[in-house]
Amino acid sequence: MKLTKKFWIIAGVVLVCLLIAGKWFGGKETANEVQVEKAEIRDIIERVSASGKIQPEVEVNITAEVSGQIIQLPVKEGDYVEKGDLLVQINPDLYQAALNRAQAAANSARSNLASAKAQFAQAEAQFIAAKKSWSRTQQLFEESVISQADFDASEANYLGTEASRTAATESIRSAQFAITSAEASVQEARDNLSRTTLLAPQSGTVTALVKEVGESVQGNGFTAGEIVMKVSDLSVMEVDVEVNESDIVRVGLDDEAEVEVDAYLEQTFQGIVTEIGNTALNAGVNGFAMDQVTNFSVKVRLLPDAYRDLQETTASNVSPFRPGMSAKVDVLTRESQQAISIPIQAVTTREKEGDDEASEELGVFVLTENEEAEWRIVETGIQDNRYIEITAGLEPGETVITGPYQSVSRTLKSGEKVVIAEEFEDIEK
Repeated sequence: MKLTKKFWIIAGVVLVCLLIAGKWFGGKETANEVQVEKAEIRDIIERVSASGKIQPEVEVNITAEVSGQIIQLPVKEGDYVEKGDLLVQINPDLYQAALNRAQAAANSARSNLASAKAQFAQAEAQFIAAKKSWSRTQQLFEESVISQADFDASEANYLGTEASRTAATESIRSAQFAITSAEASVQEARDNLSRTTLLAPQSGTVTALVKEVGESVQGNGFTAGEIVMKVSDLSVMEVDVEVNESDIVRVGLDDEAEVEVDAYLEQTFQGIVTEIGNTALNAGVNGFAMDQVTNFSVKVRLLPDAYRDLQETTASNVSPFRPGMSAKVDVLTRESQQAISIPIQAVTTREKEGDDEASEELGVFVLTENEEAEWRIVETGIQDNRYIEITAGLEPGETVITGPYQSVSRTLKSGEKVVIAEEFEDIEK
């Protein structure tokens, strides 16, 4: 009996201790540790970022229009050429011979025309004589002076000379057409001969040299021939970037841009949007490639004043930017000055309370004086890479909860107690 009584006393003491421990540890509330930042007045600039390559705004491919062997190439890559300078000389022997043959054929056609005119003159004289004879024969026949046979012979002679005159007239026309054709052949041969000499169509720098002296090139004058070299105007450079379809609607002509070139990491260059593609880059002849990202080409001109200091250290015909250099472009699409702004990660969406349709509302969690999280509905404007404009719902100086992400976006509830992380305590104060 004593042992049983002692057991129950010990069990009762243990149970009381467990109840006290459960009350002490289980009833104590634990607050969420959060990161905070104050709403401040800032200038917000909305940007569209994209990457691309630097290229000359004007670049001409020098292609061969006739086939042949290169016998002169007086320029090399990097040379500056003026408009009209000799770039390439293709062997003209075959085309000179073709011109000579065409000229000979044209002279022969002119000779044929002279012969045709002489034949016409002869046929005309015979026709006139036959016509007079036919007139006399008709009169004599009416007077019964000549026989029917003589009458028929005179009529046949007259009709024959008339046909000969007509044939001579057509011979003249045929000879004239032959001359026109021969002259066209002469012009074609002369043009082909001139195409063996390639002159610079514009002033610029030779940025690529594909062929060398002694190599052959192919060209036929109707389709694009082989590229021999490229001549570029390096005084005006641009960046060709690809902008995603979700951002292209915010980009406009003449928008300002900031360009960062990998070769000049410590400098930012000013640019301006000069061209926006109307068709996506994944569009092909047979339609759009559905398995590719839809991007649009945007060209941004680098303003010469932005890199004038670099230009002063190089030769006049050398650009500090080389075609093909990598660059990152930020197009400045919109700007809001003196705007109330907070970090982007502070803004989240939550379901509306008491809404059967489970719609969502945009808001932030504001830190109250009681160190509680208060849900606040806000209206937003433009944003940059870090901050977003608040157009309604917040006042400057109010502290908003910016993290952790899981708390802001999912778990944190309005009215819950929070504790500011140590590294953010000074911000709240």
